[in-house]
Amino acid sequence: MDRIEETIISGTVKNIIFANEENGYTVLTIETGDGEEVTVTGCLPFAAAGEMLVLHGSWMKHPSHGQQFKAEYAERIMPRGADAIYEYLSSRTIKGVGPATASVLVSAFGEETLEVIENYPEKLVGIKGMNLRKATEISEGLRRQLTLRRLMEFLNLHGIRPQYAMRLYAIYGSEALDNVRENPYILCVPQVAADFAEADALALRLGMDVDSTHRIDAAIVFELEYNSRSGHVFIPREKLIIATATLISVDAGLVGEEIEILLENEYLYGEAVAGCDACYLPELYRAERETAERILEMVSMKPESGVDITKLVSDIENDQGISYAPLQKQTLEIAAQSQIMALTGGPGTGKTTTVRALIALMEKMGIDVLLAAPTGRAAKRMTELTGKEASTVHRLLEAGYGEGGNLVFKRNEGNLLKCGAIILDECSMVDINLINSLLEAMPKSCRLILVGDSDQLPSVGPGNVLLDILRAFCVPQICLTEIFRQTSQSKIVENAHLINSGKKPDLETNKGDFFFMRRLNPEACVQTVVSLCSERLPKNMGIASEDIQVLTPTRKGPAGTFALNVALQASLNPPSGAKKEKKSGEIVFRIGDRVMQIRNDYDIIWKTKDSSKTGTGVYNGDIGYIVDIDATHEMLYVDYEGKIASYGFDMMSELEHAFAMTVHKSQGSEYRAVILCLCSTPSQLMHRGVLYTAVTRARQILIIVGDDNSVFAMAENYKQVRRYSGLRARLAQGSESACG
Repeated sequence: MDRIEETIISGTVKNIIFANEENGYTVLTIETGDGEEVTVTGCLPFAAAGEMLVLHGSWMKHPSHGQQFKAEYAERIMPRGADAIYEYLSSRTIKGVGPATASVLVSAFGEETLEVIENYPEKLVGIKGMNLRKATEISEGLRRQLTLRRLMEFLNLHGIRPQYAMRLYAIYGSEALDNVRENPYILCVPQVAADFAEADALALRLGMDVDSTHRIDAAIVFELEYNSRSGHVFIPREKLIIATATLISVDAGLVGEEIEILLENEYLYGEAVAGCDACYLPELYRAERETAERILEMVSMKPESGVDITKLVSDIENDQGISYAPLQKQTLEIAAQSQIMALTGGPGTGKTTTVRALIALMEKMGIDVLLAAPTGRAAKRMTELTGKEASTVHRLLEAGYGEGGNLVFKRNEGNLLKCGAIILDECSMVDINLINSLLEAMPKSCRLILVGDSDQLPSVGPGNVLLDILRAFCVPQICLTEIFRQTSQSKIVENAHLINSGKKPDLETNKGDFFFMRRLNPEACVQTVVSLCSERLPKNMGIASEDIQVLTPTRKGPAGTFALNVALQASLNPPSGAKKEKKSGEIVFRIGDRVMQIRNDYDIIWKTKDSSKTGTGVYNGDIGYIVDIDATHEMLYVDYEGKIASYGFDMMSELEHAFAMTVHKSQGSEYRAVILCLCSTPSQLMHRGVLYTAVTRARQILIIVGDDNSVFAMAENYKQVRRYSGLRARLAQGSESACG
C-alpha cells in the first residue's frame, strides 16, 4: 500500500466487516456527513453500527480493495437519539441484545436507553423477557465496552498506542483506567509490554514527581528486565543503583532506599552470591535457586541400574554395527549409573553416535526416554539424526498463555511428564527459566542427560546454564575430543577445531568443503553472496537455493541481515504480477518468501495441508515459506514444513525474512550449505564464539565471503561477555557442603 496523506475523518459506523476480539483489529465502513461510504481499518475494539467515530490516520490504497482509511486512533462518540441507539443495540454488539430486545428497550427508555442500561439495570426488570440476571449481564456488557473505550481515548490523548488498552483491560478490567492514571508504569508489565520511555513520558506529562517512588521502582525493575534480555540473571546492587540513577536522573541514595523497600516487600530478592551483593527479579531468583537445588538433589541420587553395563554396551555395538571409542563407552557407563550427566563435544567427535547409543541404552534398560531441544529446528535435526521423535521443550511442557497473557506450562510439579529419562540437546541455548521449568515437570526418578557444545554462543535468555553446570564440576560429565576418521578429512571440522583453539583457520586451500572468497567492500560482499545463492551453487554444485543459508553476525549495516534479505529477495523471489505481496513497515512480504517466526506465539493456529490435523503454536526460530496472502480477509499464510499457519496482517511484526539470518538465530540448526558474510562486523561481535558457531552450522559446504583479517581477529579473540549468574556458585557451594 502507498501512503497518500495524514488526515482526520468522521462518520457513523454502518457495517462491521471483520473484528478480532483478541487484539481489537477491525475492518468496518462508516458513512461520512456528506453521505460517502468509507472502509476503515485499525484497532477499534467493539465498534458497532450507529456509533460516531472521529478517526485520525492516513488514506491508503489497497491493491485489491482500493482506497481505505487506516486509523491510528479514534475518538468514539456513543450514539444519540432513539434511532441511532436502536441501530447500535440491534447490531448485537452487546451479548444478549438483538433487534427484538433493542426495539423493546428503546421503546421503553428512548434517548435514555444507554444510560439506563449502564447505571440502572434494575429498571430493565419487568420488560418483556427480562429478569434481573439478564439485565445485569447486559449492563456489564455495556460497561465493559464503555470502560475500554474510555481507556483507549485516554491513551490516544497522550499518544500511547491503542493496542495497549486491550492488554491493560485483560489484566485490570474495569479498574484499568484508574490504575494507569495512578501509576502509568503498569504499562511496562510484561503482559502489556510498553516501552519504559513511553510510560515515563506519560507519567511526567500527568504531573508525577521526578523522584516519585512509582517512577524509581519502575526504573529499577526496568533495568533488571533490560539486563535479563542481555543474559544477566541478576545485577550487583551498586551497579543497579548507578544504572537506575543515571537512567532517570535522580539521586543514587533515593534509588538505594527504594531497592531496600522492594527487597523487604519481596518485589525483588537479594542474596550474596558469586562474590556479589546480587539483586534479582523474583522469577529469576526462584528459577536459579530451584534449578541448583534440583540438580544437586539429582547428583546425590544413585539409581540402581541392575544391569551388566559391559554386556549391554556390547549388545548395542552389535545391534548398530559399530565399535565405540573409550570415551563413548565411558559415557554409557556414567549414564547407566547417574541421575544426571552432561555430554559435550565439538564437530566430528561422535556426539550424535553417542546420543544414539544412549537412546538404545535407555531402551534396553526398560527406561522410557524423551528427546527434546530448545528450538523447533534443533528438535527436527535431532529427529533426523537419531530416528526418534524429538520435540521442543515448550511443546514437551505444553506451553500456552495464562490469564493476563503470561506464559504457562501445563506440565509442571502438579502434572508431571511421563518418562524415565530425557535427553536434552543443544543445551548451550537453554536459559535458566527453561531449564527450571523442565526440571520442575520431571518425575523425581527421571534421569536427565544434557548434550551440547559449550564453546557455542550462550542462550539468548538469562543465564549461562550449560557452562555454569560444567564449571561447577558437580555433575558427571564427558567431553568427547577424538575426531573420527569419517570426518577427519573435512576442512569444516578441521577449521572449527583450529578456531576453537584460538588458531587461524586455513583460508588458502579452498577445496573440499571449506572455501574463502576475499571481499573487502560490503557492496561486493552482498553481490557475491547473491551470486552464490542464485547462480553459482545451484548451477555448479547442484545445491538448490532453499538448501543454502546465509549467515552474518549483525542485523544492521550494509552487509547485515536486513540489507542481505532485501538483495536476496530481489534475486531469489522477485516481484511479479502473479505473486501477491503485502508491505509491513519497511518490509515487503511476498508469496514464495522464506520467513522466520521471531518470538514464541502459542496461539497461532495451524493446520496440515490436507486439513487432517490442526493445532496451535509457532516458535521463535521456526522457518517457513509464505504460500498465500489474502487481502480480502487481511490474512497471510506460512507453510512450516507441512503446517500452514495463519497470520492476521496485524501480526506480521512476528515475521522477518530468513534468506539471511544472524549467527545467533542459527543456533541449533544445521544446513547443507552455509555462506558466512563477514564484512563491516561490529566490534562487540568480533569474537571466537560467533565464528565457531557459524562454521559449525554447515553440513556439506561452508563459504566465507569477506575480510580475512576479520576472520583471523575473531578466531584470536576469546571474548566472553560476563553474565551475572549465580548457578555455578550455588552448585559448587552445594556440592562442597554435601562432600563436607
